[in-house]
Amino acid sequence: MKPPDTASKFPRYCRRKPLKSGRWAYFFEPPTWARKQSCPVKAEALGAERLAAIERAENVLLPAFDSWRSRGLTDMVPAFPVPGTFDWLVRVFKTHQKWKEIDHKTQRFYEQGLALFANHKLKDGSRAGSKQITDFTKGFVDAIYAKLLVVENEDANGNIVKRERRRFANAAMTACRRAWFVGQRAQETKVPQINPFSRMGLKTRAPGQPARETPTATWDELIAFRMTAKKLGYSSVGTAALLTWEWLQREEHVFGAFEISHYRPKERPNSVKIVHPKNGEEAWWPLFDETGEPLFPELMAELDAIKETTVLGLIFRRDHKHRRSHMPLPWITERKDLRYLRSVVKKIVAAAGLRTELSFTSFRHGGFTEGADSDLTDAELRAAARHRSTRQLPTYAKRTRKQLISGSKKRREERTKAALVPSRDNT
Repeated sequence: MKPPDTASKFPRYCRRKPLKSGRWAYFFEPPTWARKQSCPVKAEALGAERLAAIERAENVLLPAFDSWRSRGLTDMVPAFPVPGTFDWLVRVFKTHQKWKEIDHKTQRFYEQGLALFANHKLKDGSRAGSKQITDFTKGFVDAIYAKLLVVENEDANGNIVKRERRRFANAAMTACRRAWFVGQRAQETKVPQINPFSRMGLKTRAPGQPARETPTATWDELIAFRMTAKKLGYSSVGTAALLTWEWLQREEHVFGAFEISHYRPKERPNSVKIVHPKNGEEAWWPLFDETGEPLFPELMAELDAIKETTVLGLIFRRDHKHRRSHMPLPWITERKDLRYLRSVVKKIVAAAGLRTELSFTSFRHGGFTEGADSDLTDAELRAAARHRSTRQLPTYAKRTRKQLISGSKKRREERTKAALVPSRDNT
């Protein structure tokens, strides 16, 4: 079944689903947190016509949802912002070429952050977005940030409960800072040169709060995860977990950038192309050592099997038999969304009896930890993860290949040693 044309951007909280009849249909689905808060805008089937679905979502459902979320503040947003206001600055930013160069996931975060600041209600009852940016001061921005940092909700007993949303508030300031810089470059006569959102000294956590760290998986946990993934029919997720452990790739790159053409192409059958879109780095990773021995026998066997059945496109797809679509669609959606994958990962983690805090990212961190424990040098780790450093030269192809082979062999040797050491339970 061929999916419909998806060239145009699809609205928030909307997605397409294949029907049993073979046709595609569109649905509006408010987020879970909104449903839990009794949002009056309910999930709705939008039909099979793409343009009609987009029109209803953008002109009816999303405005109603935003109005509920902002308590009516978005109803005050003018269709054509007054020149020189913050709303106007946002419009300049979102119509600039720089906006088009931002990936969809970051665009969504920016949109949420810009809306959070613009829709903040001031003491005079107006929105922050309606104010002239020439009147913005650092004190004005800091005062709004302090308000955005804490949100008040009413619990079941009618009590007001305050909670901090530092990460969301920080993201909003980051989006506003970027919008100001882009706007100043595009409209330098109208946008002040001094950016009040710059150098705010944002803290990632409150004073005294411990640092938030991603849990690191162990090799044994990786094995248990892969075995359970296979039992549940999610073989591709199990293979991807081993890949992120071995090649230290990020989740969005494993599922959104790793293609069939990158793995053992005809012109380079002994290598794999590792891409890291986040920093623009890419490199050909050797799959065999100097003697011809495979460096990643388990992973290569599974990738070879996938390549036999997949001709082109992304390698990792929804291969489970109970999927809704007849075609194995990619795990990542057209809007770079991996929420469904993450729910599957949590399902596998629970079924395997592993720590509930583990995520897919935990396996990448486990690969880094294994590399450090195997006495890999900083250069070998940087070569593997394609991390940039001020001391690194931009061209080091021969040195990188040697480091990759050396680092991979060290990790396998340490893994073998650990398997031979008897556990304390058996002594």
